Amino acid sequence: MSNQLNRLIVKGGVLSPGELKYICESVENLGLKTISFGSRQDILLPKKVNTEDLAQFEKLKVVEADEVGIENIVSSYVCADIFPSTSWLTGDRYLYLLEQFRSKSKLKINITDPKQRLVPLFTGHINFIASEHEDYWYLYVRLPEWKKTQMYPALIYSWDLDKIETAIEDILQEEPETIETIFELVSDAVDTNNRTVDKPLEVPFYPFPYFEGMNKIGIDKYWLGLYWRNNKYDISFLKDMCELCSENKIGKISITPWKSFIVKGIPRESKLIWEKFLGKRGINVRHSMLELNWHLPVANKDALNLKKYLVSNFDQNDISTYGLTFGITDYNKASYYFTSIVIEKNKQPEMIGNFQTRDTYNLLYAKNFDPNTRQYIMHVQDVDKVELPGLLMELSQLYFDQLGSQKEEEQEIEIEKESIELEVYQCQDCLTIYDEAFGDFTQEIAPETFFKELPETYECSLCEAPKTNFKKVVLVK
Repeated sequence: MSNQLNRLIVKGGVLSPGELKYICESVENLGLKTISFGSRQDILLPKKVNTEDLAQFEKLKVVEADEVGIENIVSSYVCADIFPSTSWLTGDRYLYLLEQFRSKSKLKINITDPKQRLVPLFTGHINFIASEHEDYWYLYVRLPEWKKTQMYPALIYSWDLDKIETAIEDILQEEPETIETIFELVSDAVDTNNRTVDKPLEVPFYPFPYFEGMNKIGIDKYWLGLYWRNNKYDISFLKDMCELCSENKIGKISITPWKSFIVKGIPRESKLIWEKFLGKRGINVRHSMLELNWHLPVANKDALNLKKYLVSNFDQNDISTYGLTFGITDYNKASYYFTSIVIEKNKQPEMIGNFQTRDTYNLLYAKNFDPNTRQYIMHVQDVDKVELPGLLMELSQLYFDQLGSQKEEEQEIEIEKESIELEVYQCQDCLTIYDEAFGDFTQEIAPETFFKELPETYECSLCEAPKTNFKKVVLVK
């Protein structure tokens, strides 16, 4: 059974050593010895903790287990400087952006870099995804009642993210059903510095990274990833670690969506001190990739036992799952998948009398084994637990079989693209592009509108230069 837990809001999954130590000391005073991490980069506490007791600690932003309508912001700050990233999106930029947002949001917000793989891009109601244009973001919206994610028809300026999100929250009572309706309502409500979408979002494929242990950054720094199998992190260890962070002038600790955390910026001269610190406490920092790439519901013993069973089978058969991720969920319980392969537990049929049936499972996998496609394919249905290891190994083999051919296919597409010439119109001041195929939703110009058909009053969506400032150019793609 899955138990609901109290949540501590950790905006963007980022907190200072001082803040983490304060949290540890606060909950320790209530008799707790461990804390856990959630998939939205928050901190989880047992429901038995009385929220009235937590209220005495003023700095803790607590959401009760049965309280709805307050969500944590997810960010890929944790990946900055250590995994592939968009050049302009630095760790400091994330921190400035997170400061915009209020402490309590009704909607799930994701602020992510499409070039990293550790933090999922589309699991929020509001998903800001960095573009190649500095300080501009794609916005993908999937409101709670929507079945599909829709792309907002403009790029959002960095310093308008909170303004846009707040405007969307304010119009929820109107129950907008399309992204066009949201765009119109938001445009009427707030002034923004939107930019025209000049090309679709491209999300490169990267294998899921190894995120544990001591790893080098540049010449003189290291980052450390720590993972506990049971997601119960010892408070006394965390307090001592926070002290060590302060001694090393480490400013931030980052929670991942995979129930782990990362410390960045460990000085080279302190590497041995950290290794001794971990060794003396018996901390394992080299779990197998077989264990690290799983997402389970928190406090669900059945899911944890199933994972142990499957990982043991993988290990015995010497199977590689590098680059893949696995999720375990109950049927109709997951609001949104974000792993390569999903093991879905079926609802028990209603039986008359004392008859009992064994649990059965469905197996799904993401198109091309890439969760960012947001398309899942049913592999098998209603299979017994004992059949799962063999079927998962079969899927793992399928992944590696298609991996090379997928790259070849992408290369062929890229070669074809190189031969395509595209005529567009470009502002000579700020270089914004008007593509007739996309139009300009920021000014209610429909797709497939020829440039010559634009009104003479048309202005650049970014710098407001007149239509005469645009010149025809040919892009080679």
